[in-house]
Amino acid sequence: MFAGRRTLPVVLIAILTLAFHPALSRAQEKRIGWIVIDGPIAERPDPLAWLMGPDASPTLRRVTASIDAAATRPDVSALVLHLKEFESDLSQVLALGAAMDRVRAAGRTVHLFSENYGPMELLLGASADEVVMQRGGMVSFPGLYSEEMYLADTLRLVGLQADMVQIGDYKGAADPLARNAAGPEWSANIDALLDDLWSQMGERLRKGRRLSESQWKQVLERGWSADADLAIELGLVDAAIDVVELRDHVAARAGTSRITQNLGPEGSGGGLDLTNPFAVFSMLMQEPDHTPTRETIAVIHIDGPIVDGESTDASLFGGSTVGSRTIREALYTIEKEDLVKGVIVRVDSPGGSAIASEIIWQGLRRVAEKKPVFVSVGSMAASGGYYIAVGGDRIFVDPASIVGSIGVVGGKIVMGGLLDKIDLGVTPRARGPRAALMSSTEPWNETERALVRAEMQTIYDLFTKRVKQGRGSRVDLAKIAEGRLFTGRQAIANGMADGIRDFDGTIDLLASEIGLGEGEYDVMTWPGPRSLMEMLESMMPMLKSPSLAAPGSPLRTEAVRALVGEAAWESVRDALNAFMLLRDRRVLLIAPRAIIVK
Repeated sequence: MFAGRRTLPVVLIAILTLAFHPALSRAQEKRIGWIVIDGPIAERPDPLAWLMGPDASPTLRRVTASIDAAATRPDVSALVLHLKEFESDLSQVLALGAAMDRVRAAGRTVHLFSENYGPMELLLGASADEVVMQRGGMVSFPGLYSEEMYLADTLRLVGLQADMVQIGDYKGAADPLARNAAGPEWSANIDALLDDLWSQMGERLRKGRRLSESQWKQVLERGWSADADLAIELGLVDAAIDVVELRDHVAARAGTSRITQNLGPEGSGGGLDLTNPFAVFSMLMQEPDHTPTRETIAVIHIDGPIVDGESTDASLFGGSTVGSRTIREALYTIEKEDLVKGVIVRVDSPGGSAIASEIIWQGLRRVAEKKPVFVSVGSMAASGGYYIAVGGDRIFVDPASIVGSIGVVGGKIVMGGLLDKIDLGVTPRARGPRAALMSSTEPWNETERALVRAEMQTIYDLFTKRVKQGRGSRVDLAKIAEGRLFTGRQAIANGMADGIRDFDGTIDLLASEIGLGEGEYDVMTWPGPRSLMEMLESMMPMLKSPSLAAPGSPLRTEAVRALVGEAAWESVRDALNAFMLLRDRRVLLIAPRAIIVK
């Protein structure tokens, strides 16, 4: 009895403590999670994120982690995604949508707001409870459209000739330079790809918006350009308001007006304290620390054209390249680091150098002898990108990933006609039987062409050997090789990939299979962050450019960018960077990245 009487005050004190503890009290106050996505979402951390703060350039993993936080925080009852200048590809939209689906499955409502809605915004809306647009904005769902440009006749006008050879009837990478129209094999290749992508887009939008067959027909006929009233009638959006009314609009449905934007992972913020010049100078001079402190999963990004040597953050036409030496050194570090328990290779590349692809493949297999290596494919793992992917133990894709292009292309641009037009005389001098093989003035003769084709066949045979080593009896080379392209969904059906799983999901699966529980490990990206001095040194070749009007200069690059449009620029840029490898290499593993889909 005495013991029981002493227990009562203790219980009362515990109850009062729980009721008035600030953190617990806040947990009872329902809030609206608010995430603003402004501009493009990066795949990998910015090299200077350690200096400027992680929020300076949000990554896909960071955004999805913020969305997922809304599903686990007890004080969040609703989530708003406010899109501003949203730029994303289908692969990223699927990853964001999957995170939104998890929030809804946890019992929270998800609201999406954008001033205007194009296909990507609408597909993201398929994972929202409510899709809201700006009053006076526009919605556009015109369909799936692509353009391929063929330059053979154009080059001929100025006296240039693309002397190209490719292994794989469906490869198509040489066609834009060597043909004046699409060939039958390439047309069959790309048509099958677009058919499945369009099917996926339609399935997602119809299911997410609960559109009947008749509604879908109306969307296709009238949804190419719709104002707010028509978009609501078609079932593409739910409401149209002014952006200043958004908070009240969501609050009325969520039952609270309290908002939190603090949904990011721990470690948000940071960066330079500009009020203290001595602290600024100290941070600028320091080397970033990139040493694991506990069990870790390493992430390697293969994003952009694959080149020999060092990776670059800014190439001739802008954008980054993936250097075999840089990646190989990073893989060696990972191999030797005991705290790294597994590796994720995130691939978003059209390919590039055959030699560089083989070097990276070898590095992955060395690591895989000691640690599991999973591959996560973003928008593309084509040609050299897929060559590297088959170095992993398992390959996971998005349904709309572009996979394959197992083939080889090589050649040179013959400038003799151009030089004649401008009366520029060239006197070739060669010593040795094959010295003139890469002559800029004459195309290959039959003997030289046969030599190049033999070299390419050797590389193609090695490529297919690597595919068989990685995928074994799951694939039939007669059905997947010769340069054919597939969506992620098709790649799973033909054995080229193991399943559909987004970037975060691939990391979670690897962690689970090696026995790492949630919150028990870190995820770190290699190569690690670079110091400010290293960044400045890598930029010196551009800073020393003699003329802003020179090829590849900011002025010339921006002119091409303005000509093709912002949406198409990334694909065109990567294709141009990859084809620049022909200056130094006769043979490439590259997919025709310059496919403009609208």
